[in-house]
Order: sequence, then C-alpha cells, then structure tokens
Amino acid sequence: MKKNDLSGFTVDQLKQQISEEKDRLVKLKFAHAITPIENPKRITETRKNIARLFTEVSGRK
Repeated sequence: MKKNDLSGFTVDQLKQQISEEKDRLVKLKFAHAITPIENPKRITETRKNIARLFTEVSGRK
C-alpha cells in the first residue's frame, strides 16, 4: 500500500483499514511466535502500512 493508494479513502475508511491492519499484525505475530512464518518481512510491512495510515489520517486533520 503506497501513499497514492490512500488518497481515494475517506477518514472513516482509513480508520477501518487501520483496525484491519492491526488485527493482521496481531495474527502474524502470534503465528510467528508459535512457528516461524514463511516470510517474516510481512510483519515489518504491516507495521509500515499502519504507520502510513496513521500519517494520512493525521495529515487530513
């Protein structure tokens, strides 16, 4: 997800996307704690996506 992709979303949609990404991050961390996941880089990418979404929401205020 890039910054250009976020321009079409409303603030409510961005907040919904943040909650979905947070859920995905929790699931990835849990799966990685039990057995190493195939691509641990997905955890880092998810964290960066959450940060991008928060930045976009705060920029619109």
